[in-house]
Amino acid sequence: MQQGPTFYALGNWQAPFGIVLFADRLSMLLVVLNGILGLGATLYAFAGVDREGKYFHPLLQFQLMGINGAFLTGDLFNLFVFFEVLLIASYALLIHGGGKQKTLANVHYVILNLIGSSLFLFALGTLYGTTGTLNIADMALRIAQLSAGEQVIAKAGGLLLLIVFGLKAAMLPLHFWLPRTYAAASAPVAALFAIMTKVGIYGIFRVYTVIFGEQAGELANMVQPWIWPLAFLTIIVGSIGALASPNLRHLSANLVVISVGTLLIAFALRTPQATAAGLFYLVHSTLVTGALFLIADMVGQQRGKALDWFVMARKVSQPALLGILFFVGAMTVAGLPPFSGFIGKLVVLQSAHSAAEILWIWPIILIAGLITIIALSRAGTTMFWRYTGEGDRSQVQRVSRWQVSAVILLLLGSPLMVIFGAVVTDYTTAAATELHQLQGLFEVMNLQEATK
Repeated sequence: MQQGPTFYALGNWQAPFGIVLFADRLSMLLVVLNGILGLGATLYAFAGVDREGKYFHPLLQFQLMGINGAFLTGDLFNLFVFFEVLLIASYALLIHGGGKQKTLANVHYVILNLIGSSLFLFALGTLYGTTGTLNIADMALRIAQLSAGEQVIAKAGGLLLLIVFGLKAAMLPLHFWLPRTYAAASAPVAALFAIMTKVGIYGIFRVYTVIFGEQAGELANMVQPWIWPLAFLTIIVGSIGALASPNLRHLSANLVVISVGTLLIAFALRTPQATAAGLFYLVHSTLVTGALFLIADMVGQQRGKALDWFVMARKVSQPALLGILFFVGAMTVAGLPPFSGFIGKLVVLQSAHSAAEILWIWPIILIAGLITIIALSRAGTTMFWRYTGEGDRSQVQRVSRWQVSAVILLLLGSPLMVIFGAVVTDYTTAAATELHQLQGLFEVMNLQEATK
């Protein structure tokens, strides 16, 4: 059995000329995470969502294929291809079941992503024109050898890619599409979309660590001055959005924005330790926010026309079950012990070493956590403790076993990440080390010999 990174050259056309699928610990971690989230979304859909429109399950599989392909591709052009695959599937999934709100959100979502795809192509053309390759590892070898004029062009291409990845990741100021889109989607689709922003985050980590990392000469760490303020502002805007959220779906969507800002901070620190901390936090935040979208839908089923809005409505018919699930999800996403959110935020805080980093990072993350607790406390008290009456129980739709199983599956990730914390942190540390140490990447693709 082969150990370490591996790659598959389609048609046996070797890198950097052929299409290459590359798998290292980082890629496989995200592929497994995508599989777990996809399983949860599928289980939840069995309760009836998949019958609200046509071709739900095939579209879901295309979505999973596109996301997995984005994590496994070894060149930028096929990253664009897989982006398009997952986006086309997401367009259909978002509007699955129909409705005015879904249609309106889908129009905005499609237009923005078409603009992003166009910028992606411009960036690829710019980088290919200067480096002569789109293979990520090969580009990392060539980027430091560019002339001064070519470096200016390559930098423009790299900044265009940052805009594209920032749009996919919902980084400020390109985050405005996310709350409305995620809140309009059906519950299993919104849960699966929790990993969509992580595709953009993955692109930032991969491209700006491998291609524009320490070995890139004058272009090394060129986006770091931009990432720092954008990361802080993304957390601030997400926190404000969480406080202002009118329902649990919007609140969950804004919690996704906060998680994006936290992951950008981990990237901006530019150390293997910070990257490992970010990967731990990425897994935790993806699973718990996915679960919260499902919980919001289950609560809405039992509150009549009020759905999951923060208004007085009839009492839910299963307060103990839904209350426990919400409480576990809220404790986890807020970062309170003994759940994985506490460890995730702790390792991110510990990855800040200098006084300046601690001065900026600790307050913003801790205050965001406090705001999250306040927002979730308001949500919980309104939906479970403030109600107008019992209502007509005979017409209340009880949650199905499929729905409960899906939520439990995603929430189980939190205690398991605590119980097996040493194993998980060892793995994320090894994945971060592989990402930052490029020699293994060059060796597995035999690129150093090809460039001599």
